[in-house]
Amino acid sequence: MGNATRSSSEVYTSDSEKGFAINHSTPPELDAGAKFVLVSRGSWLHCGYHLTTSIVAPVLLTLPFSFTLLGWVGGVLWLTLAAVITFYSYNLLSVVLEHHAQLGRRQLRFRDMARDILGPGWAKYYVGPLQFAICFGTVIGGPLVGGKSLKFIYQLYYPEGSMKLYQFIIICGAITLILAQLPSFHSLRHVNMISLILSVLYATCVTVGSIYIGHSKYARPRHYSVRGSDADQLFGVFNGISIIATAYASGIIPEIQATLAPPVKGKMLKGLCVCYSVIATTYFSVAISGYWAFGNESGASVLSNFLSETKKPLLPKWFFLMTNIFILLQVMALTAVYLQPTNEIFEATFGDPKMGQFSMRNVVPRVVLRSVAVAAATALAAMLPFFPDIMALFGAFGCIPLDFILPMIFYNMTFKPSKYTIMFWVNTLIAGASSILVVIGGIASIRQIVLDAKTYNLFSDM
Repeated sequence: MGNATRSSSEVYTSDSEKGFAINHSTPPELDAGAKFVLVSRGSWLHCGYHLTTSIVAPVLLTLPFSFTLLGWVGGVLWLTLAAVITFYSYNLLSVVLEHHAQLGRRQLRFRDMARDILGPGWAKYYVGPLQFAICFGTVIGGPLVGGKSLKFIYQLYYPEGSMKLYQFIIICGAITLILAQLPSFHSLRHVNMISLILSVLYATCVTVGSIYIGHSKYARPRHYSVRGSDADQLFGVFNGISIIATAYASGIIPEIQATLAPPVKGKMLKGLCVCYSVIATTYFSVAISGYWAFGNESGASVLSNFLSETKKPLLPKWFFLMTNIFILLQVMALTAVYLQPTNEIFEATFGDPKMGQFSMRNVVPRVVLRSVAVAAATALAAMLPFFPDIMALFGAFGCIPLDFILPMIFYNMTFKPSKYTIMFWVNTLIAGASSILVVIGGIASIRQIVLDAKTYNLFSDM
């Protein structure tokens, strides 16, 4: 599919001074996926909306739990370091993309970058499948997280109600089905602007709720020591590192940059600044306030600490209702964003770029295939409510390579910095350390799956 965007008449000549290839051909004709889904009309502000929605998600509610595995010093240090590394990494990707665009061969997809820089095999057999697994896994997780929020709201007002989790997942899947029909990534710009606001709102609610409970009569004795045996603590450290790394993951940076109207130079950096200003506001406030309030009793989701041991709400019902509605709506936007690479593959495979975007020839397969993809994701979410454990494994083997390793490799291979420069060694160090983290984080995730396996049941009402 990636070869469809590359003209067979492209000619490359060596530039001995800069050490990279220059494309003297005219820009190739775009396939239907690039032409219709990754339409390039957006501004840097729209890019900021897309970036924020792709990164800032309900996974931030797990940050206090990651601190229970890392402690105060380790938690704050890694939360800060991961922010710096991912900002640097995403900016490197942007610089590489801008460079190739200036040479006349703008790369619109992650697999386009892999094909041109690493070779067609890497794009077809590694980067493409890896990105698809991460994105479609997120699409499965979206209705699941939304369904749990909807079920929580339902049980607040009907504690003896008979509705099961899978029914709420189906409701969220129906909402996703509607959003999936928006024709292009650019069509989500206003949805993602609202998503940005929602993420700030529910992060604020969680922060205020944690501080309130921490000062209330319901506050429990707080302990900040890392619990467990030496082996548990060791695996816990790597698990905590993986959780925070996944919280900063995107995996679709090239696709987001593809939505920018040319010229693209400098726009992505502005979008990243918008995104990371939201990250600084939300991640640190939720992580620090949650861990301060609940210590090493912080749950896998900090919202679980807002209930007493008898499941009685420690805050007014309207507060829970408001917070969960914000989360529910934001996760629907997140799911729509991660549908875009899947939509693009469908369009590239079954669409006809010579026909109009809204011609019957393209609309019918678009609606059918997107509907089937959402229905399949919803069915898997309902069937596998323990899917977050599996996503932790995907995060280790997928998010870290795409967001921490490949950007460094792409930059070093494109610009060939001297081995005597700091940038070369910083990039190499980040890529090497992240590769080790992939292995250890993967082992820790598999260990967690094994430990939790006894609780796994298909269609269970978790």
